[in-house]
Amino acid sequence: MTKTIGFIGLGLMGAGFTKRLAAKGYRVIGFDVEKARLDEARGWGVEAGASPAAVAAAADMVAICVTTTKAVEAVTLGENGLASAAALKGKTVVDFSTTEIDTTLRIANELQQRGIAFIDAPVSGGPGAAEAGTLAIMAGGTEAAMASVQPVLEALGQVTHMGAVGAGQATKLVNQALCLTNYCVVAEGLRLAEAYGVDTRKIPAALAPGLANSAVLQTIYPRMVERDYAPRGYARQVLKDLEMLQEATRKQHLAMPMVAQATTLFRMLVAQGKSELDGAAVVELIPEPEKH
Repeated sequence: MTKTIGFIGLGLMGAGFTKRLAAKGYRVIGFDVEKARLDEARGWGVEAGASPAAVAAAADMVAICVTTTKAVEAVTLGENGLASAAALKGKTVVDFSTTEIDTTLRIANELQQRGIAFIDAPVSGGPGAAEAGTLAIMAGGTEAAMASVQPVLEALGQVTHMGAVGAGQATKLVNQALCLTNYCVVAEGLRLAEAYGVDTRKIPAALAPGLANSAVLQTIYPRMVERDYAPRGYARQVLKDLEMLQEATRKQHLAMPMVAQATTLFRMLVAQGKSELDGAAVVELIPEPEKH
């Protein structure tokens, strides 16, 4: 039975994850390259680990949630990484990050050679859903690995086992194609409502019963209305995921015109120095309608 969870990465998502796990009664030992994040996490009961390997030595399983593929690689295969932790043999590593499939497969293979099971389990829903335990979790791994951590995953959200390692990341690509293009479409919808003098705040409720409804409409659109761009997820992360999606679709020779347009818009947003704002700030790229 998993009682102690090692958690690597205590940013916006990692904070939500660890608050949820601590609230569910798990002992959580955390690590982050930024000491301030670790100090903050102590406030909700997270114990400090000196390195990923040190965290692994004390844990029944280890979870990762970091920003980039390179960071996942450093945590797992780098100096004092998880691969060097002999205590992890026979245990499972779960990567909640959104990472490149080829690297995910290579990391999984390296860990498996050391007797460490690996699950790629990217998520959707944001920090609030992580803390509430309502994430969508898309998992790739063996049946045995999934069984070993199933109660932990179920404490964090709705889990779907999509297949072997890599299937979770492939499913996240589909999620991002649908979700991140919708940021741009919803922004256009707001400008259209403004142009015709509609009460823009009523749009989510008005459209909720119909086919235009979406989680983006209900959660991101209101931030656009209020010009609330405090980051629940950073624009730079949205762009990182779109660039990753573009590269993955190139390899499959897929035409993704809407994804290409969304990528261009988020490149423009980041180029304007707005990388640390929430992705909702993409609405600022679309001119407001003239007032008549």
